[in-house]
Amino acid sequence: MKSRGIPGNEDAYRHPSHSSTGEMGEDEVGRPMHILIAIQGYYGERIAENIQRHAPTNWEVNRFLFPTGLPAIIDDADEFLPRELPAADLLISLGEHPGVAQLIPDMVKRSGARAVVAPADNRAWLPFGLSKQIQKSLESMGVDMVYPVPFCTLTEKDSQSPFIQEFARHFGRPDVDIEFYKDDRHRVGKITIKREAPCRSTRFVADRLVGVWFREATEQAGLLHHQFPCMATMAMDREFEDTLMHRAGNMLKQTVQQAIKDAGLTRFSV
Repeated sequence: MKSRGIPGNEDAYRHPSHSSTGEMGEDEVGRPMHILIAIQGYYGERIAENIQRHAPTNWEVNRFLFPTGLPAIIDDADEFLPRELPAADLLISLGEHPGVAQLIPDMVKRSGARAVVAPADNRAWLPFGLSKQIQKSLESMGVDMVYPVPFCTLTEKDSQSPFIQEFARHFGRPDVDIEFYKDDRHRVGKITIKREAPCRSTRFVADRLVGVWFREATEQAGLLHHQFPCMATMAMDREFEDTLMHRAGNMLKQTVQQAIKDAGLTRFSV
C-alpha cells in the first residue's frame, strides 16, 4: 500500500485574527525555512494547519500523509514513501504509530532535512527507546533531532540547530504577554502570543481569558486548556509521574501566572 501525499508546496500563510488576542508581529520575519510535516490523522492535521496559518510569511510548509494501517516493523521504506519528498530544512514527525517514526531517517534522506522535531504527545506513538535509536542514526548523518514530551515543551534552548531554534521561536512552550484594561487594572484586556503551543491551544485559551479577573485567570487557563481539548495522552508517564495532558496544562498555567506577575500584579494586589 502506498502512502498518499497531500499536494506539496503549500506556502505558509497568515490567517487574519478578528479576536481580541494579540498576534505575533505581522512584519516579524525570521529565518527562511522549508518545513515538511509528516502526519497520519487528526492529531497531526490540527498541528499542521495551525503552523501553516500562523508561521512567518517566509516559511514554506508542506505535509506528507501516511496511511493508518502501518505494520509494526517496516522493512522497505519504498512501500510507504515516494523516491523524493518536498525539499525541507526541518522535518516534523507527527505520526500516530511507531512505524512513522521508523521512517524518519528515510524521510530525512528523501527531503534533505537537516533537523528533526519528533514530539511525543503519546509515548505509544514514539517510545523513548525508539527515539534514542533514531537520534543515534540521525547523528551519524549530521542531523539533529529533538524529542519534546509533549510537543508544547519545546524551546530554543533544546537544540543547537538554527532550524529547530527558529521553529521554537514561534511554536513550542507557550509564552504570552498580558495587558489589563486601563479602567480596570484587574481584568485581562489583551493577550499577545509570543510563542504558542503547536496545537493552537494557546490561542484558544487566550481568546477566552479576555475580561477575566486576574486572580482567576491562571485556574481558568487550566480549565480552558482541557476544553480545547489537549490531545496529549492521559496515561501516566513514568518519567514525569504525571500525565502528559496535565504536564501541558500546568505549563500553560505557569505561563499565564508569570505573565500576570510581569504585568505587576500579585495575589496581594487589590
